[in-house]
Amino acid sequence: MKWFQREVRLPAVKRGFHLITDLLTAQLPELEDIKTGLAHVFIKHTSASLAINEDADPTVRQDFESHFNQLVPENQPYYRHTLEGPDDMPAHLKAALLGSSVTIPITNGKLNMGTWQGIYLCEHRNQAAKRTVVVTLQGEAF
Repeated sequence: MKWFQREVRLPAVKRGFHLITDLLTAQLPELEDIKTGLAHVFIKHTSASLAINEDADPTVRQDFESHFNQLVPENQPYYRHTLEGPDDMPAHLKAALLGSSVTIPITNGKLNMGTWQGIYLCEHRNQAAKRTVVVTLQGEAF
C-alpha cells in the first residue's frame, strides 16, 4: 500500500464555482504510480468548499452560483456573525452545505471520474485569498 500527501495552493479566484481538476492533477505526478486507490481532496477553509459535478458546460457553474445565492442570501437580519462583511456568514453556510472534501477512485494512474465530471473549487467570498487543499493519495502501486 502506497501513501502520499501534498498541500496544493490554489490561485485566488472570484466568487463562483471553478474547475480545478486539471490544476490538481498537474501538481500530482505521484498519481501515475497508483494502480488502484483513492484520492482524497480536503480544503483547509471554512468559507469555500469542494464539489464534483458537470465539467463541460460553464452555464452549470453559473447556475450553481445563482442557486446558492438564492438559497443562502446575504444581509439577513438573523445573521449574528457579520464582522467580516455581508458575504461571510453566507459563505460559511454554503461551505457547510457543500462540504470540505471529495474522494475520487484512482484507476491505472488516473482519477476515475465520469466523462462529464470535474472537481469544483466553490468560492463563496467576494474577496477571497488563495486557498489551500490537502490531497492524500493511497493505493496499490504498479
